[in-house]
Amino acid sequence: MTALSRSDRSSFAIVGAGAAGTLTAARLLDESSRRGRAIEISLIDPRPSTGRGVAYSTVDDRHLLNVPAEKMSAYPEDGNHFLRWLEADAEGGVEPCDFVPRRRFGRYLDDVLATALSRNSWARLHRVQDSVVDLVELVDLVDGASGCRLILAGGDTLDVDAVVLAIGHLGPELSWVPEGLRESPAFVADPWSPSSFVGIPDDGDVLLVGTGLTMVDTVSSLERPGRTVHAVSRRGELPRAHVAGRLPDMEAPEFSSPTPTLAELRTVVARHVAKSKARYGDWRPAIDSVRSMFQQLWRNLSDSDREEFVAVDGRSWDTARHRIPPRSAEVIRQARDDGRLVTHTGSVETVSERGSRLEVTLSDGSVLTVAAVVNCTGPCHSPHRSTDPLVRALADRGVAVTGPLGLGVDTGDDGRLRDATGRCQAPIWTLGSLRRGSLWETTAIREIRSQAVALAECLLGPALEPDRRPTDPYGLPLSTTDEAATQWCTALDAVRRLQGGAEQALESAVEADPGFAMGHAALALVGYEWGVELDVTAALTRAIDAAAIRADPRERSFVQTVVRRVTGAREAGDAALLRHVTEHPRDALALTVAIPTIAFGGLAQPVEESWALMDSLAPAYGDDWWFAGLHAFVCQEQGRYADAQRLATRSLTEQPAAGHAAHALTHVYYETGDHVGGLSWLDGWITEHGPLATYRAHYAWHAALHELSLDDAAAVRRRYAEQLAPPAVSGARALVDSASLLWRSWLVGAWEGQLPVDAILSDVPSCLLEHPSTAFGALHAAVAMAAGGHIEGLERLRRYAATRAEPVFPEEVVPLCTGLAALVEGDADRAIPALAVAVQGAHRLGGSAAQQEVVLETLVHALVLAGRTTAACGLISERLDRRPSPVDRRRLTQLSGPMLAGNG
Repeated sequence: MTALSRSDRSSFAIVGAGAAGTLTAARLLDESSRRGRAIEISLIDPRPSTGRGVAYSTVDDRHLLNVPAEKMSAYPEDGNHFLRWLEADAEGGVEPCDFVPRRRFGRYLDDVLATALSRNSWARLHRVQDSVVDLVELVDLVDGASGCRLILAGGDTLDVDAVVLAIGHLGPELSWVPEGLRESPAFVADPWSPSSFVGIPDDGDVLLVGTGLTMVDTVSSLERPGRTVHAVSRRGELPRAHVAGRLPDMEAPEFSSPTPTLAELRTVVARHVAKSKARYGDWRPAIDSVRSMFQQLWRNLSDSDREEFVAVDGRSWDTARHRIPPRSAEVIRQARDDGRLVTHTGSVETVSERGSRLEVTLSDGSVLTVAAVVNCTGPCHSPHRSTDPLVRALADRGVAVTGPLGLGVDTGDDGRLRDATGRCQAPIWTLGSLRRGSLWETTAIREIRSQAVALAECLLGPALEPDRRPTDPYGLPLSTTDEAATQWCTALDAVRRLQGGAEQALESAVEADPGFAMGHAALALVGYEWGVELDVTAALTRAIDAAAIRADPRERSFVQTVVRRVTGAREAGDAALLRHVTEHPRDALALTVAIPTIAFGGLAQPVEESWALMDSLAPAYGDDWWFAGLHAFVCQEQGRYADAQRLATRSLTEQPAAGHAAHALTHVYYETGDHVGGLSWLDGWITEHGPLATYRAHYAWHAALHELSLDDAAAVRRRYAEQLAPPAVSGARALVDSASLLWRSWLVGAWEGQLPVDAILSDVPSCLLEHPSTAFGALHAAVAMAAGGHIEGLERLRRYAATRAEPVFPEEVVPLCTGLAALVEGDADRAIPALAVAVQGAHRLGGSAAQQEVVLETLVHALVLAGRTTAACGLISERLDRRPSPVDRRRLTQLSGPMLAGNG
């Protein structure tokens, strides 16, 4: 015998690779990844496939799940996981209430395990295709530590720290089988074994013993023209059917005490069912609401009440509780109506051979001649009657004992086997149907997945405290590896500085740890906000999956916030983001998204609310250089230019490359009219730090605005050619910075001749021009198309904006497009009313006041073209009253004469 040696890692053997074993292995992998714990798992099963087990190995698409797809997630904390997997699957998605073929669920479980392994850098998984025939406990005489040695059918042994019995059930129940039938080749003891029906001739009738769920699938497999399928059981009850569609949720019933007797349980449930029928016209909502609390009710029943329940109520409860799909129910109904399925109430009395057939006498007096008898009574419940050699060996030695009421094996509350002394000593656990005596409700995926979670936590011991995890620059724990955390901090640092490399660092983070939820969510966020070429939907899906497995409440909140911002209505996304930032004020990436700056669009709410948010969060950051720069930007928007300059200077003193502080300071220079000082400072900063800045085009745009305000047309054209013309600037930044500068230069007479905007438009993705996701994007798409004279493009954008649900699109973007199109067509009189509306609501379009000014400039130009110079001079004079500007002074002089020039 060859011994497979134990490693220095914690080692676990999972016996059985069906649903229970696969889910346990997946949860162990996820939990070890979350804790940074090195483990080794041996998943042992003679079947070649993983995840299928007995239940999901079928390839017959008539064999459906007995539960709707929306309730079959592998993760209790992520109810839509299976639905998302189905949607991504090559066979296509389904509706939430659909019942899908079981084989697809088997593939899903296999993929769940593969995905869990792929995102774990701490664990090893070995798939051992063999059977375990026995195991013995090992005790280290030095330190007292225990383990197990597994003996495999193939002759090898395997030493591990702990064992999980995930064998599904104990084998078929054969106690009813007459002696003459048991060895007959016409008897199918296990209808779920491979090739179980191969020997049944096509021309003979068949008897199924049992009328439960197994019978339903067997009828689907065996019925055919000319054959009668007989089914017999003591009660003759057939499974109840699910209804098509979703049932209403019903509240759980109330009991007079937390430990009701069986008599009270019967009375309360009967009353609850009657209420359900009266309210919904259906009994099913009542049963489903009781099911959610049945395990606790079962635990609290006395031994005698449990025994009576099993004898009197158990079958009726199972029939109502374990229902079949509507399509399967229709197959059974049609087969009975056509006489192809005949049910009997009774039991098998005698069986004798009649040539190639069997003559079966039932207790109701029926005598049937059949080609085969198929055992559909379900699994046996006693380990001493099990056909599994491992279970029999454990039972014979008293390591495993029969559970309460003769059902399954006896376990502690955590699923650990009790031995013949009543103690949980050996490191052997189980889950699923083997715990039926202790839990009763323990065979469905809902219960098994929860047990797998608890079992993984139990096997790995206490989790690491949060302060043992790596942290971000603000001390927030990160549920990931040290390597991935380092990349996350690199990305966050780039975002805080407004420098490049954030998305590359995030990609490195999730490559280092595929289960890093925050990394995937941040990638989806920057892909959505920045237009980075990555699969946002896939990143979101990975973030959701990872957060369900390994994330603390803050991280899960961040993921859900990103989901709502990217996929939901803007109002819902804003509400989630505001709530997250309020609850987690030091989540710097979330706060950056919430406050409108160059990098992110911010919250679509009155600016006063964003200002108040920043003021309220200031104590959480103290003297932090990044927050000071972000706060400076908000202060300049409030007109608090001295405060903004003080904060920005403080930020830049500590971190000279601080992009937010640089952005805020250049706004201060612009809004206070210090164009000479602002241009000098900004040119120096661009030279030193611009090469690393993500938004260097925007800083160049600010410098060009200073030059435009100084009425230096040559400098503007030179700046555009050197720093803003394609291909140096492309995509969304070319639209926002380059195209808007060209249009503004033309409006104030600083650019003569045709604007070179077509080079920009040809490089911008059509979606940004025709279907922008934000009003800010729509503003700049409209301006760019006006600069290029593209009336048809403006009309397409106008029609798109008219259909958007967010009010800012129809109320602001539509009149803007209308006014710009009229202006391009040369109809200034028609353009003015629409542009006047757009000017009034320009602050709703997003961006800074300096960016929104392009709408006012356009209105001034239209007024001049229409000969309404008094109105145009009034708008220019208002701006000169608050901000000196040589170009505005020159325009005012040209329009109204030298006498008014002193107004500047």
